[in-house]
Amino acid sequence: MFEFVRKHNKIMMFVMFLLIVPAFVLVGVDGYSRSNESGATVAKIASYSITQSEWDAAHKNEVDRLRASRPELDAKMMDSPEARYVTLERLVRERVMTEAADASLLPITDARLARELQQIPAIASMKKPDGSFDKERYEQIAASQGLTTAGLEARIRQDLSLRQLESGVSSTAFAPKAVADMALNAFFERREVQVARFSSAEFAAKVQTSDADIEAFYKANSALFQAPETADVQYLVFDLEAVKKSISVPQADVRTYYEQNIARLQSKEERRASHILISASKELPAAEREKAKAQAQDLLDKIKAKPDSFAQLAAKFSQDPGSAANGGDLNFFARGAMVKPFEDSAFALTKGQTSGLVESDFGYHIIRLTDIKTPVAPSFDSMREKLEAELKTQQAQKKFAEQAEVFTNAVYEQADSLQAAADRLKLSIQSANGLPKTPTQGASGPFANAKLLAALFSADAIEKKHNTEAIETGPSQMVAARISQHYPARTKPLDEVKAEVKARLVQSRAQDMAKKEGEAKLADWKKQADEGKLGAANVLGRDQPIPGMSQALMDAILRADTSALPAWLGVDLGAQGYAVARVNKVLPRNAPPAAVAEQERGQMARWLAGAEWDAYYEVLKKRFKVQIKVAKPQADASAALAAAE
Repeated sequence: MFEFVRKHNKIMMFVMFLLIVPAFVLVGVDGYSRSNESGATVAKIASYSITQSEWDAAHKNEVDRLRASRPELDAKMMDSPEARYVTLERLVRERVMTEAADASLLPITDARLARELQQIPAIASMKKPDGSFDKERYEQIAASQGLTTAGLEARIRQDLSLRQLESGVSSTAFAPKAVADMALNAFFERREVQVARFSSAEFAAKVQTSDADIEAFYKANSALFQAPETADVQYLVFDLEAVKKSISVPQADVRTYYEQNIARLQSKEERRASHILISASKELPAAEREKAKAQAQDLLDKIKAKPDSFAQLAAKFSQDPGSAANGGDLNFFARGAMVKPFEDSAFALTKGQTSGLVESDFGYHIIRLTDIKTPVAPSFDSMREKLEAELKTQQAQKKFAEQAEVFTNAVYEQADSLQAAADRLKLSIQSANGLPKTPTQGASGPFANAKLLAALFSADAIEKKHNTEAIETGPSQMVAARISQHYPARTKPLDEVKAEVKARLVQSRAQDMAKKEGEAKLADWKKQADEGKLGAANVLGRDQPIPGMSQALMDAILRADTSALPAWLGVDLGAQGYAVARVNKVLPRNAPPAAVAEQERGQMARWLAGAEWDAYYEVLKKRFKVQIKVAKPQADASAALAAAE
């Protein structure tokens, strides 16, 4: 069918036109949009449905956010079914909490919203030169998140409601000192232990193998000796760098751009001031604030009478420890560096002028402006290369958006070659050999993208050697590829892997021998403990590890039942062999410093708060009849993605 479409695409376009136009007339564009947005339901919370498209969009946003903040993360992990399921669970949780907040009637007032917006630095700093709010920049911030300003404010209101709901539950959790200390002392108790190790490596020399043994092990474990499916491929990368190569910016345009942006390019005006501060926080009683104000007024009167005494009075009376020793000097600062009342006053003064009393959240200031550093515009020649690069990037972004469809159509229309698309967009065909079907650990570049590899190793691409569709592999980057030679997965012949088979066989048998020897010694030593040839006694604790001891062995010792001492245990250490341990004593933890103990109690309170919040969430899931209609992936790589947060 796809071959017919490829060969008769003009006919098919005409037929699709006849079918689609009447449908738009009957249903309307909005109807198509709603239909597209709905998709299959992947989860249901009360009457609300989370659709496949909503899930896909949320996961894309999550991946983009993680890639921006943690570029070293493995792309394969982020695009895995486990990672996608984490996103779905997060969507469900957010919706459950939204339903709970709505049911609990937790509205956010305009005043509360305004306070929250003022705490976001990017928004709080949006001031025009005249001090008024820069509405255009505010709209740009909202648009950068795909929202209107009303949508951004609605999202912040929702976040505040959810935080209020969470706080109402978590704040009820507390850990009494006696309970916290009892739990912490038990957790950090120490154990005196003796350990005997039976290393696999020590038994390896005793292992005897024959060709028959090697062949039998090879046949029984053929999955260990697989050569993965790979391919030699050709591919095209269409990105901003490729587009930039075709762009030439006239110098006249660069100069015009320089002149249009001179205000942005020049340095900001800076002012140097000294001040005297008499501290008076907003929380002080009115009488004490008046007393501080009177003290500040007295100093101001002295300065007016004797202006040259400013530095001396600042050093003696100013309550700003950072500047008093320097006669109140604050050095140069630009707008946005000081609290608003101070800034407004400093930028209203002329050089050498002293202000009246200026009240701020810190108290009362007397400000003297000592110098002004006027903005300096950089020369055109010094900025030429940077501005030309900016213009190229801007034009490339626009051109990329225009040509992305051209690239997509070109690799589709001539499905058996990338040459036409390369010629049309002046791209170079690149190649990669021995490419695996799944992204390798730490892979980078376009073939770290699981979606591209899935398309490349699809039946159509393998059997007919067709181009893949154009796939977005990163911001402003699209890739299309085709297989030139395919190599199916196969079991490597014994002759090729005989040395590896023998090594694995020896390791397996040595491991079994170490375990058998260790279990026999454990049984004997339990009967005749005094004859046990154990190592020297050491003290082990969760905050006092034994150097050189594996984590698995330490965990087993600390989990061992010590109701009867001495306590014996055998621990299978896998490839490392086997260990026998004898716990002789249980010792109390070393008393931590008071500050550490207080931190630990605080941590325990946070653990309890988290546990109560999780328990409340489970109750809400039942109340709102949560249904996740997608099976949870078996492999639990989700913890790795959660850890990336």
